[in-house]
Amino acid sequence: MKTIEYNREAAVSYAERWALRRNPNYYDFDGIGGDCTNFASQCLYAGSEVMNYTKDVGWYYNSPFDRAAAWSGAQYFYNFMVRNESVGPTAVIEKIENLQIGDFIQLHDGIEFYHTLIITGFSGSEPLISAHTADAYMRPLGTYTFAKPHGLHITGVNVW
Repeated sequence: MKTIEYNREAAVSYAERWALRRNPNYYDFDGIGGDCTNFASQCLYAGSEVMNYTKDVGWYYNSPFDRAAAWSGAQYFYNFMVRNESVGPTAVIEKIENLQIGDFIQLHDGIEFYHTLIITGFSGSEPLISAHTADAYMRPLGTYTFAKPHGLHITGVNVW
C-alpha cells in the first residue's frame, strides 16, 4: 500500500458547486438526522477518489441502503478518519489554526460530534466553512455555537 496526495482543490471545488444544493447522485439525509456528514464525505471523495469498502468500519457509499456509517454519521466519520490504516483517506487531529482548505471541522456538544464542516476558505485566520443541513457556503466558523471544535487534517489517501 502507498499513500497519495489528497486533492484539496477538487474537494473545495465540489463543495463550492454543491454546498447550497444537492447532488442527485446521493441521498439527501435532511429530515432524518441531517446531511452534513454525507456532504462532507462527498467532498472528501471528490478529493480522494477512493472509498474503503470494509464491512462495518469502512467509508463508502453505493446507495442510501448500502453505505458505511462513517459516510453519513459524524461520530463514525471521525472514528474512521483518525483510525484508518487501510485503503482510503486518513486524517490526524489538528488545532483549528493549523488546518488548510479541504480539511474538516467537527463540532462537539460535550457529549458527541453532531456536525461536520469542510473548510473552503479563510478570512484572515478564521476558517470559512461549507456544509449541509443548515446549508452554508463560506460561512465564518465563529458564527456557529459549539462546545469544542475538532480539526481533522487530511494527511493523504491510502491506495493499493
